[in-house]
Parts: sequence; C-alpha cells; structure tokens
Amino acid sequence: MAKGLYNELKSHLPFTVFGTATGILIMLLARKLPRVTSYNIFYILHPFHVVLSSLVTASMYKLHTCDRITGKCIRGGCNFWFLLFIGYIGSVGIATISDSIIPYLGEALLDLPNRGIHLGFIEKWWLVNPLAILGVIFAYLRPSTKFPHAGHVLLSTWASLFHIMMALGGTLNLFSYFVTFIFLFLAVWLPCCVSDIVFPMLFVKEDRKA
Repeated sequence: MAKGLYNELKSHLPFTVFGTATGILIMLLARKLPRVTSYNIFYILHPFHVVLSSLVTASMYKLHTCDRITGKCIRGGCNFWFLLFIGYIGSVGIATISDSIIPYLGEALLDLPNRGIHLGFIEKWWLVNPLAILGVIFAYLRPSTKFPHAGHVLLSTWASLFHIMMALGGTLNLFSYFVTFIFLFLAVWLPCCVSDIVFPMLFVKEDRKA
C-alpha cells in the first residue's frame, strides 16, 4: 500500500503542479473579484468536486471487488449501502479537508481578513450531500476512474483557490502568492490520491483477507 501510494503521488505530481499553476494564474487575473462572487464560485466547484470524487472513490472499490473474468462480485462489491458508505466518506470527508480545511490553514498563516472555514456538507447540505450520493449511484451502475479523476484534481484546485479568495481583503505580495501555491498544492496532491485510491483500497485489502 505504501509503495502504491508513493507511485501514485509521484505520477500525479506534474499534473498537480500544473493545476496549482492555473490556480495562481486565475488568482492573478481575478484578485479583485468581489467576495460574494468567490463564495458563489466556490459553491459551484466544491459540489462538482464532491460528485466526481464520490464517483471515482466508489468506482475504485467496485472495480476491485469484481472478478474481471466472471463479473462476479467479491463480498461487499455489489452491496450498494456499503458502496455508499465508502463513496460518501471518501468524497465528502476528504473533499472537505482538501477544499476547506487546508485552504483555511493557509488563510490563517497569511492572516487574511475574511478567513473562515466553509463546510459545504453543512452550509449547503441540501446540495453537497445529494451530489455525493449521485456520484455513488453512477459508480454502482457504471464505474469509471479515468477522466473523472483528472477532472477531480482540477476542480479540487480551483475550489481550494476560491475558498482562499473569499478570505482576501487587500493586495497580496510575492510571499502571499508563494504560500498560496504551497497550500493549493498540498490541498490537492495528497488528499486526492488518498480519496480516490488509498481509502477505497483499504476495504478491498480487508475483503481479500477475509
């Protein structure tokens, strides 16, 4: 598992750096965006991030609990409620860390005037939670991990970015952009790999031991 995580982190490094660079570019171009606009954009990107994350997380588990030759599911692989548990916790739980908590730490370090933690599954529970369930339903019917994971990484980067932009209240200096780059990178790189790959595979490992 540790070797697999290392390989995944290594392979995702270039794309995550690219995504983070696009985030900084957006920040440079839209640094004077009204706070309410940043808030609204965050609550477009974050829910889409959640639905893609739940799709990939649940798909990863389902694909690895199904015999590729016979199509027969190993224990738990075709259990929708267990799949829902994995997809929901792996998406909402980790997406909240990625999009809200880690960006907030960057906001606190920079002492941004409007900093705050915006927890989508609470603030917009009627939007975020149903979308997480929708992603699991898609995974249950037609699991997929390729394109959704790439989209997941970009959406996570941009959601984290607009969480930080909500906290802005003045001009940023070069150090602020550097810190923002670091926290955007950290908010995406490790959580996305954990959410999409490590978390669901923990349950697959236990199933195989059974």
